[in-house]
Formats: sequence, C-alpha cells, structure tokens
Amino acid sequence: MPGMTDTQTTGSQTTDTQTAGSQTTDVFIDFLCPYAWRGVELAAALRAEGEAFTLRHFSLVQGNHADNAGQATPVWWLTDQPAHEGSEYQQGSLAAFLAAQAAARQGEDAAWAFALALFRARHEHGQPLTADTIQAAAVQAALDPERFAADLSDDAGLRAALRSDLQDAAEIGVFGTPTFVLPTGEAAYYRFENLTRDPAQARAWWDLYVTVLRDGAGVATIKRARNRPARRA
Repeated sequence: MPGMTDTQTTGSQTTDTQTAGSQTTDVFIDFLCPYAWRGVELAAALRAEGEAFTLRHFSLVQGNHADNAGQATPVWWLTDQPAHEGSEYQQGSLAAFLAAQAAARQGEDAAWAFALALFRARHEHGQPLTADTIQAAAVQAALDPERFAADLSDDAGLRAALRSDLQDAAEIGVFGTPTFVLPTGEAAYYRFENLTRDPAQARAWWDLYVTVLRDGAGVATIKRARNRPARRA
C-alpha cells in the first residue's frame, strides 16, 4: 500500500514482554511496508554474523482501520476477517502473514528465507502479494512444498499464531514497521530510507539505533523537517 508505513497514535506506553534472560531482538514487520523490508534486510545481515533476531508480525491494515481509531486496544482484528474479503491490501497482507506463519513451522532459517524472498518480490520487483507470488517465494526459500501446502491448510492454527503476534504488538504499542524490541525491553519504530545488505554498514546503523534507544538523554522522537529529508543512497 503506497505510504502505508505506520499508524496514528494518541499516546505511548512501554511494555517489556520479553524475559530478562532473552537475548533475541523481536522485529515486528508487515510485508506491505518498504521500511520493514529494509529493516529485515539489515537484521538478516546481522543475523548472518551471529546477532539474534525473531520475526514478529504487525498489521498496518489493522492499525489503520477506522474501527480502531482512538481505541486503547484493537476492536477490529485482521485475524477475524475472511480471506477473500476487504481491500487488495487487506487480502494480500493476511495471505502473506499466514504463509509466513506456515513457513516458520519449517524452522527459523526457513522463516527468514521466506520473509526475505517475499519482501524482495514485493518491494524490489514490484510483485503483488498474491498466491502466485507467495508460492514463488516459498520455492525461492527452498521450503518443503508438501509440508508448506499442508501447513497452509491449517487456517485456524495459523490465524491463532498470527493473533498472538498482533496481541503482543498491541500490548507493546507498536504503530509502525519495522519496530524492534530489544532484549532489555526498549522498543522503537525505525524508518529506514536506505537499504543495506553489507554486514559492516548494518552493524554501524544498528549500533547507532541501539545507542539512541539506551542513551540517558531519553530521546523519544527524531523527526526530520519536511523540507530537509534524509539523504538517500
């Protein structure tokens, strides 16, 4: 969805949903979002170097839905919607989320390979989030095709897993993607204007992000002036 990158909020809260001993960073994503794609590419580069990230899902369609405006918690849930109803973006994002949940049943590496393949199809090659695009991403990710098909048929189970992600996102107060939740509980939306797959560059950008989140200055918002946008590579 053009311009779909975050939702409007009227307040904020910080909730640590991770255990103190967890050493993984959760990254909440939506396959509709180009910034989420760039964030996942960065995380994947760091993951290849040994950094631990876990893919989670947040629906921008749900976050932007009129029925949820001004609500402390969602009343309209993507997981309650029929597969073939609603806008193109609603149908496509629901199908992508459920397919990602099915891919994750083949292991964490499979989940990442599928997510990267689908993000690249959508945002690098301009493909819509259709069944054909999803199947092509599954092939590119080298998923077991028979298991993938079988897992996709478990609609209730996949929706339950997705609902768990959406509920955690609501508790944290996620409003845009990508939102990273550090092992120590800090969480923030990071809007990437530039793409990197280079591990050294990814490390530099990630370290800057973590420093801002943890610094004693307590920086809550950095938003560039409208006529002074971020430099793009």
